Amino acid sequence: MEPTLHTLVIVLYLVTLVALALYGAHRGALLFLYLRHRHERTAPESRFDEADLPIVTVQLPMFNEMFVAERLIDAAARIEYPRHRLEIQVLDDSTDATSAIARSKCMALRDEGLDVAYLHRTNRTGYKAGALEAGMMRAKGDFLLVFDADFVPGPSILRELIDFFRDPSVGMVQARWAHLNGDRSPLTRCQAMLLDGHFIIEHAARNRSGRFFNFNGTAGMWRKAAITDAGGWQHDTITEDMDLSYRAQLAGWKFVYAPHVSAPAELPCDMNSFKGQQYRWAKGSVQTARKLLGSILRSPVSRKVKTEAFFHLTNNLAYVFLLVLASLQLPNMLIRRHMEHPELLLLDVPLFLATCGSVATFYMVAHYDLYGQRVQALKRLPAMMALGIGLSINNGRAAIEGLFGRDVEFVRTPKRGVVDGKPASGSYRYRGRWPWHNTIELAFGVYCTATLIVAIATRSWASVPFLLLFSGGFTYVGVASLYEALRLRLAQSDSELTAQAPSTHSSPSPQSMLS
Repeated sequence: MEPTLHTLVIVLYLVTLVALALYGAHRGALLFLYLRHRHERTAPESRFDEADLPIVTVQLPMFNEMFVAERLIDAAARIEYPRHRLEIQVLDDSTDATSAIARSKCMALRDEGLDVAYLHRTNRTGYKAGALEAGMMRAKGDFLLVFDADFVPGPSILRELIDFFRDPSVGMVQARWAHLNGDRSPLTRCQAMLLDGHFIIEHAARNRSGRFFNFNGTAGMWRKAAITDAGGWQHDTITEDMDLSYRAQLAGWKFVYAPHVSAPAELPCDMNSFKGQQYRWAKGSVQTARKLLGSILRSPVSRKVKTEAFFHLTNNLAYVFLLVLASLQLPNMLIRRHMEHPELLLLDVPLFLATCGSVATFYMVAHYDLYGQRVQALKRLPAMMALGIGLSINNGRAAIEGLFGRDVEFVRTPKRGVVDGKPASGSYRYRGRWPWHNTIELAFGVYCTATLIVAIATRSWASVPFLLLFSGGFTYVGVASLYEALRLRLAQSDSELTAQAPSTHSSPSPQSMLS
């Protein structure tokens, strides 16, 4: 029985490595496509005459965004476009003070002569997708420019995007995300590097090579007719942007990625908020795969489009394989020590290198092409790779739920109005929660650290670099989540004690002044 169990462990280990290597090879293929089209420039074929500029509606969906709502609305009001052809819609589903802030700001802008509509829903039917659909029904413009609450669009962005729609086949144009607080902490630096890889290489490679790519939910402009033709905003997944993107492209609409146009956004500053965002993206992409992949594979689009869609929509399932790999590291290491020819298993080294090498090269190229800084990219790379591994429990769980579950509740990412070099404008009221499964991250951190010690003790030097990433990644994510949860618990306890304490002054307490 024991030899059979050993064989099963080894076979599962190698199969897992092969699966991860396939996703690594896909990343390498995207990098190749990017390099092949690297010097192509995206520009509209012609431009609108000033007198022919169409009416555009800027949609600002928000839910409980008291620290950033006014910042976003002000930025939208500064967009440079003929005022009689610009409408701003604030799509507010908030249940807190955000509503009063947003409504007051909209009234002030209307007094200045801007066309600003404030739409407040008393329920969140369809969540963000429902808000966008409701706004579209009342929008004056035939083109819809969408910004989430964490963005601060520049004044020129609309004029930079609108000319692409001179081509009547263009249904959506996506701008690149930039970062308001990318250098604020090690966590935001890692997030910035991850997002830069997505926007610099993935989007450009897919779009320029004739494959499908997706609207990112914000910092993009839609032709209203394309949304309607594709079936409208639907809320049976939590990535309504990806879902609509694939439906629109299957319907024949052309998408354009404009990397030279950027819109800065705020990155989550704490680990639990970041994990909540990643969880939503991972779960939603798998939900979209479950919903649309069959239709895509049966459609008349080319094989290259189908292949790319498969890897794109199922990419987050790689986190499940990563968890299996982490679990099998120790038994695999111990079993091979007692094998008659353990060198036969050295093929895991090239598989590991294929996976990690493609990731490292991918993000190095993206960082260099955007910032021209190889040394800085090298410094950030290990931490970013470790963070990606540490997210595998969070994202793997999300992928499994997306594959088998039916829950489509949209959970927002908390924003605090953070900009590099400035203190946060918000308190810690909006924060991600520390769910019970984060204890598994701590357990995996301990387990991978023990595996690392065994690898050093048994002189399994080839495994040590990879185990350092596994141990560091799980430990960092788990400890950071725990630290934030404890800090939040202590802050809440102090607040409750302060509120209950009897006042010894005749003047109002700070708490009563804020209420």
